[in-house]
Amino acid sequence: MANRPPLVALVEAVLMVAEKPVGVAELATGLSAHALEVERVLAELAAQYRADGRGFDLRNVGGGWRFYTAEECAPWVERFVLAGQMSKLSQAALETLAVVAYQQPVSRGRISAVRGVSADGVIRTLTARGLVEEAATDPETGAILYRTTDYFLERMGLRGLDELPPLAPLLPGFDDIEDLIAP
Repeated sequence: MANRPPLVALVEAVLMVAEKPVGVAELATGLSAHALEVERVLAELAAQYRADGRGFDLRNVGGGWRFYTAEECAPWVERFVLAGQMSKLSQAALETLAVVAYQQPVSRGRISAVRGVSADGVIRTLTARGLVEEAATDPETGAILYRTTDYFLERMGLRGLDELPPLAPLLPGFDDIEDLIAP
């Protein structure tokens, strides 16, 4: 292409319309560029936006790169965009999401045992919202195992599960939970 825009402009244009984080390899392939060059452009753009004090950031989250509102602008953007339209998760959904995030892959039965109530409806809700998904089937029991999704990581602003905060020291540890729910 004779009139090809600079790579930096192409990267910005693609990320502007992307509905989910876009990985370096995907950008490189789609833009016919070298992955190392795309990585360099992404890092430079992210640093430039921060240095310029822009109202947005370019972040590597959930397996790819995406534009986000700058942290200091978030309260104003939330008031403008959301204005009471945000659908919040129930306490049961938050508890279930926490169990899945920290113990994944995990079955509905295991979630129900940890929470002390059935998790069937909540799992359906979390699945419908794209926060959890079926991961596999337990070979011993045949139970469906659930895990969090890349969308969960994106919404939480995490690059990976290793960035989840540690569980509160007053909560029983996983070993204690095992002892409490063991048959």
